[in-house]
Amino acid sequence: MKDSIGTLKIREHVPLGPFTTLGVGGPARYMAEAATEQDVTLALHFAKRENLPLLVLGGGSNLLVSDAGFAGLALKIAIAGVEQPDPLREGRVRVAAGENLDDFIQACVEQDLAGLECLSGIPGTVGATPIQNVGAYGAEVSEVLYSVRVLDRVSENISEIQGWDCRFAYRSSIFLTTERDQYVVLGLTFDLRRGGKPLLKYADLHATLAGEDSPTLKDVRDAVLSIRAAKGMVIKPDDPDTRSLGSFFKNPIAHPETVPRIEQAARRRSCLAFGEKIPQFQTAEGHSKIPAAWLIERAGFPKGYRSGRVGLSTKHALAIVNLGGATAREVVALMNAIQAAVKGAFGIELIPEPTFIGFD
Repeated sequence: MKDSIGTLKIREHVPLGPFTTLGVGGPARYMAEAATEQDVTLALHFAKRENLPLLVLGGGSNLLVSDAGFAGLALKIAIAGVEQPDPLREGRVRVAAGENLDDFIQACVEQDLAGLECLSGIPGTVGATPIQNVGAYGAEVSEVLYSVRVLDRVSENISEIQGWDCRFAYRSSIFLTTERDQYVVLGLTFDLRRGGKPLLKYADLHATLAGEDSPTLKDVRDAVLSIRAAKGMVIKPDDPDTRSLGSFFKNPIAHPETVPRIEQAARRRSCLAFGEKIPQFQTAEGHSKIPAAWLIERAGFPKGYRSGRVGLSTKHALAIVNLGGATAREVVALMNAIQAAVKGAFGIELIPEPTFIGFD
């Protein structure tokens, strides 16, 4: 145990696997848990003094840690609290970064606050959501995010970044691009809709809610949880299919004019039958989003595929799962094999969603 710094306790050589939903990864040289904003500042001071890189941990649902671990300070954000700061804006809610995302969404639904119900069941903490502009079933965090409370790692100043300044895109934001590693997210403020109608943009939701004339927020939340559970995307300790990072690859985005050429190439490689079309969904920008899971299965990696101690979920081909005792090296080997197969079959480069830590 390293000497405490103020209220901050720092441990040494802590395995990071248990702090991720995939359950793999070596140890962090140091680890601390920040329950307050002051703790975050103290952790920054320690990292700077010891000349250490800093890894900010939320729920670990999108993190692949190498078998060698992380040679720096891993900081678990555990800041808690939810409040409605403006009585005149009933739907405006401020939430600390360490709050569990699904618990927060459930509370919003129970208070008749619309806007986040389609993100139900996504594991992790609230603070991780703006990093990749978390989205599911036709909704994205960016649509209801008012501002992000951040600590600048260099100046150590705390400020608010307005939602429109985060430059959100599909699974992207300034926190992954121009301002990567610049900030620690401390909290978020959402503008939700008091008594608002639920979002119903996704075909699976319409099918699940068929027969419901006016589905409530709870109806939509329950439907989303049901769909995610059927795909192994709701974390259950007794279900090995959920020992994953969720969707491991992003759905590729293509210009509509290029899709026919992709289909022709796939037919030449006998990956697509004559007259068969690649499934696609139109984005708001008019591009075509192609389901990565469909590409993976057509490239020869069906649901339930196994390779040693790693494999694909029996419920969804987009989730790489730890079958027990897996290593990060095995996960990466399967990732590489899938990428190569999809590239060879369709000429499409699959982009991984997780953040990779400790890899050269």
